[in-house]
Formats: sequence, structure tokens, C-alpha cells
Amino acid sequence: MTEQDAADDAAATEESTGEAGQNAAETADAAVDLDDAPEDVSVEDVDLDVEADEALVDRVAESDPEDVARELAALRTRTEALESQVERQDEEIEELESKLKRKQADFQNYKKRMKKRREQEQQRATEDLVSRLLDVRDNLDRALDQDEDADIRGGVESTLRQLDDVLDAENVEVIDPDPGEDVDPTQHQVLARVESEADPGTIADVHRPGYEMAEKVLREAQVTVSEEE
Repeated sequence: MTEQDAADDAAATEESTGEAGQNAAETADAAVDLDDAPEDVSVEDVDLDVEADEALVDRVAESDPEDVARELAALRTRTEALESQVERQDEEIEELESKLKRKQADFQNYKKRMKKRREQEQQRATEDLVSRLLDVRDNLDRALDQDEDADIRGGVESTLRQLDDVLDAENVEVIDPDPGEDVDPTQHQVLARVESEADPGTIADVHRPGYEMAEKVLREAQVTVSEEE
């Protein structure tokens, strides 16, 4: 190589380097030039990192286009995978929130059932005592039916009223259906079917009243039912 050829190669290299530097500088300047930005974009809202932009420009300029394309494709695939993962996590969160709401509703219903059960148990705390008093009341009631003119009638009536007051305080109600009412298997015990003026299949007469305490039947009312034609 002659001295003239070496001088020509050096000049060409220097010119190429100068053009690359100028292009990189122009690219960097373009990256931070906001004169053409939309009117609704504020300069203060834009995060400018000039050094990072220049480094990115240099990296792209020095990299092989195929490498850049592969890197972009990998980044795109990674982004899609992350978006899919976020979507699945959002669905899982929504499902967990739905399950939590159902559990909370079930727990509230359970608390309500337990509260009602405790209230009923409290109301029936003297159930055994009341059950033993029922026959006493029946006997007093029968005594009144046997002799209307007896001198003890007043005392029996007073005793019966007192006993009824005690039963009422214990949430005890008498099951004493009227003739013609429908038969309720949970409250009435059918003793027989008889001829009656009541509608067929309805209660004809009450043989013995029943009692219930806080919605629980202590003793069914014994009834006769009108025969069906």
C-alpha cells in the first residue's frame, strides 16, 4: 500500500465515524425535541432521560438488525405472557372474593339460626315443669264442668286462672281448634271419625286440648273428624 492509499483510507474512516456520530446526535436530539408534541401534552409530564436515550440509540446503531428484531420479539412474547398471567390472577382474585362473600353470607345465616335456637331453648327452659302441670290444668277444667253449683267452684276458677297466667308467662298456648277447622297433623291427633254437621274431613269436636310452647308442640289436641260422604 502506498502512502497515498493509506491517507485515503484514514480520511474515509474519519468521515464515516463523523457521520455516525452526527446521526446519533441528531437521533438523540430528535428524541428529546418536544416542539412537535401535541398541545394536550405538557413538557413537565414527560420523563426525559437524555443519557438513557443516547445509550439506547448507540446500542441500536451498534447492534445487528436481526438481533434487534429477535430481542423485540422476545420482549413482545414476554409482555403477552405477563398480560395473560395478570388476567388469570385477576380472575382468581374475583373468584376468591366471590367465595368470601358466600362464606360471609353463610356465616351470618348460621349466626341467625343459632340465635333463634338459643332463644327457643331459653323459652323452653321450663318445658319439663310445664309438661307436668298440663294434667293438673286438665283436672281443674274437668272439675268445673262436673258441678256448676258446688261451693268450690270459685276457688277452682281462681286456681285455673292463676295456672293459665303461669303457662302464659312460659310462652305456652292452648291448642283448641273450633269445629269445622281443617286438621293439622302437626297439632291434632285424630281419635275417630264421626257423623257431624261440620264439613266432611274437618274437625267435629275437641276431646282434649293440646299445648305448644315457643312453637314446639308439647301435646297434640285430640279431636274427632267429620265423616266424609
